[in-house]
Amino acid sequence: MKLLLDFLPILLFFGTFKYTESHKEWAAAFATEHLGWMVAGGTVGLTEAPVMLATVVVVIASLAQVAWLKARGKKVDLMLWISLGLVVVLGGLTVWLHSETFIKWKPTGLYWAMGLSFLISQTLLGKNLLKLMIGEQMQLPDAVWKRLGIAWVVFFAAMGVLNLWVAYNFSTSTWVNFKLFGGIGLMLLFTLGQGLYISRHLPEGDSVPAKE
Repeated sequence: MKLLLDFLPILLFFGTFKYTESHKEWAAAFATEHLGWMVAGGTVGLTEAPVMLATVVVVIASLAQVAWLKARGKKVDLMLWISLGLVVVLGGLTVWLHSETFIKWKPTGLYWAMGLSFLISQTLLGKNLLKLMIGEQMQLPDAVWKRLGIAWVVFFAAMGVLNLWVAYNFSTSTWVNFKLFGGIGLMLLFTLGQGLYISRHLPEGDSVPAKE
């Protein structure tokens, strides 16, 4: 359930973009009629309507995600707050200025924020975030935890750069596909690689716990 909730905004962004991209005239008319007051000039063009409507949907979904967690008394993770702030600010700029550039920076901002949190925690605070999250489930040498943490820093930094490279060198449609399939796919491959590395350093009889 939590996994679905985490990926719901991305899935809604992807679905909305793909549908409106195939119905650009309807999307432009709908966006102009219902969102014209939010847009500089009051008119939404054919080429910009899909990404603008998808942006509005992801902003609403992100706000609803946080509201649902708060209503149930659940803790809202720091990264979710950062993601919400980025999507509201950059999404708002995308809609108001008719520019998809801002929303394309959102994944990079989130990747770099996560990488920076790992880096600051490990180098300045002397705390390994990965160890804090799963350290109770497995015993590993401190040197291994440190290498794993550094690997996440490098991965998040590289993903941020890769997102911008795709955003500026390919079409918006290609970027949307990469945002869903490429981003999630690379994350899964990296996580699998970390799991294999961890398994080599676990005490005999321990195993990497399966995610719920």
